[in-house]
Amino acid sequence: MNEKVEKIFQRFCELEQQLADQKIIADQSQYQKLAKEYADITEIVSVYRSYQDTLKQIDDLNNLFNDEPDPDFEELAKAELVDLKKKQVAQEAHMKTLLHPRKQERDRDLILEIRAGTGGQEASLFAADLYRMYTKYCDYKGWKFDPINSNESETGGFKEIIFSISGKGASKMLKWESGAHRVQRVPATEASGRIHTSAATVAVLFEPEEVDIKIDPKDLKIDVFRSSGPGGQSVNTTDSAIRITHLPTGLVVICQDERSQLKNKYKAMRVLRARLMDHIQQQNQDKESKDRKLKVGSGDRSEKIRTYNFPDRRVTDHRIGFTSHRLMDILDGQLEELFEALQVAEDQLQQGEE
Repeated sequence: MNEKVEKIFQRFCELEQQLADQKIIADQSQYQKLAKEYADITEIVSVYRSYQDTLKQIDDLNNLFNDEPDPDFEELAKAELVDLKKKQVAQEAHMKTLLHPRKQERDRDLILEIRAGTGGQEASLFAADLYRMYTKYCDYKGWKFDPINSNESETGGFKEIIFSISGKGASKMLKWESGAHRVQRVPATEASGRIHTSAATVAVLFEPEEVDIKIDPKDLKIDVFRSSGPGGQSVNTTDSAIRITHLPTGLVVICQDERSQLKNKYKAMRVLRARLMDHIQQQNQDKESKDRKLKVGSGDRSEKIRTYNFPDRRVTDHRIGFTSHRLMDILDGQLEELFEALQVAEDQLQQGEE
């Protein structure tokens, strides 16, 4: 496998040089052909580079063991080595899947909704941490993200934050994030230093095309009101905020982040279509559970899927038994290791069904 991936990597480097050639740039037909080839192999090259870095880290740690390090340091190094070897296995499985794809998933735009759960102000701060984690990962992947609506807490966190994400592979990576995310840490407001457990829920909605779901205007109740959120000079002076109620289902969407009433209505309709699509899918959940996808939980968004433990600097995904001690890196948007493990779990599930 490594030989095949190495050839792909060499081709990737060749394409990088060719795509910078002014003669090829001038020939748009040739340029687009090469750009497509480049895009098609970018993911496996990214995994391969990460894999090579993992092998180097493993080699460096093994060399440190030979130097008879301090016992305390040795314990930390052993724990890190276990994590790195798990990561190596996950990356090898991911590359194997990319080399032999069974069924390519269609890229779809997403809407993510993060809401503070149990834990009061600390939960809202954790919701803000999750929002930052996902947006940092979007920056790393070159995906576009667009805030839709937010409700800030008194401490600067979010009671609720809704945003859209679009880009190659976004739906493939983020489809697993729905569920309850739990954090264990000492809140900044805790004087006695006690560890608290708080939670935030994440909902991942696939954004449908307008042709996928029809909404009868007669089924909508649309209210306009004065925005109460942070913003520019127009906030609290114009009726730009929008509340849309879908009468048949009772679904309510509020959008007030934009100064323009028209823009708020457009964003609110996007969220409403996504929620209606999700509502339909939830009703057909028993039937949909037969689809080949990652069945690492019941699909209930109240289900605890992941814990971020600050005292132990550990992140655990409870659905697949995955643990990483790179807590701060993950919260900083370095999610590749986690998503690779989830991808391996899905690949193993698919192989078992075939």
